Amino acid sequence: MRRCLLAMTVLLLLAGCHTESGDDLGSPARGDLSDSQLRQQARAVLDRYEQVLRRAGGQGRFVPVGSPQRQVGDWELENGRNKESLAAGEFAPVADLPTPPEPTGSVIWNDGSRETVPLVGAEATLAGFRADGARCDGCPPLRVTGARLTTLRMETTRGTATVPAWEYTLAGTGVRLVRAAVDPAATVEVSPLPWDSESPSAMSIEKATTQRGDRTLTVTFTGAPGPGSEPCGVDYRAEAVQSVSAVAVIVHAHPNSSQQVCPAIGAQRTATVELARELGERAVLEVQQGQPVRLTVTR
Repeated sequence: MRRCLLAMTVLLLLAGCHTESGDDLGSPARGDLSDSQLRQQARAVLDRYEQVLRRAGGQGRFVPVGSPQRQVGDWELENGRNKESLAAGEFAPVADLPTPPEPTGSVIWNDGSRETVPLVGAEATLAGFRADGARCDGCPPLRVTGARLTTLRMETTRGTATVPAWEYTLAGTGVRLVRAAVDPAATVEVSPLPWDSESPSAMSIEKATTQRGDRTLTVTFTGAPGPGSEPCGVDYRAEAVQSVSAVAVIVHAHPNSSQQVCPAIGAQRTATVELARELGERAVLEVQQGQPVRLTVTR
């Protein structure tokens, strides 16, 4: 899963701060990655993404970003342990669960484009909850009383899409659980690369925005609150390393040269980069763990 935001924020701000002794904590002397190392890492991330697509048979149109499931409603006080059971993927169906009325369904993006995907039944979809779960000794299983086919709004590498999904009802609670009903074989999953907060690493973008028909891409990330013209401030510049299937975005930090101790306070910052061509259906990747990020496409 994604790395800890607090650790990430501290690292980003250290990259833009100086100590009282005048040591630049963002300089290559501290062990940060050089520009050439960042570009090499970006190319490695792109190569890895291409390999993932090839293993998926070259079909990279449906690449989810984030969780494929949602919880509708809050657990009641008397069902406090249900949260742990859900996190552990502990389920016990107490009724027959349905299969989809048709073997395929449609993933529909905001621009009206669609992709036909194979669907799996409600029982098989529960296996996804279990696969994502962590061990929890003594957690009571959630008793599944039924399921119905519905839809779920999901983030993907091509923007927000409406996806076929199963909605589950549970015994003893008003909470409902929803999970995408798409066959995992038709879903491209990009696992995160290992990340060590103690080692030099690239800054990670969190989301991206582009406009249909435009070559500019704006990325959002956590950085120093102020610009480089202010003490403890940082100016940021984005660089895109591109391939046929994806764009990996490097964020370069240019801190203020003043010598002082800076507070570890993060803020949402943005930077814009011009691509060689329109983004199209390509994914936007952060270069720290090679993960696709949420994309918003406007008209």
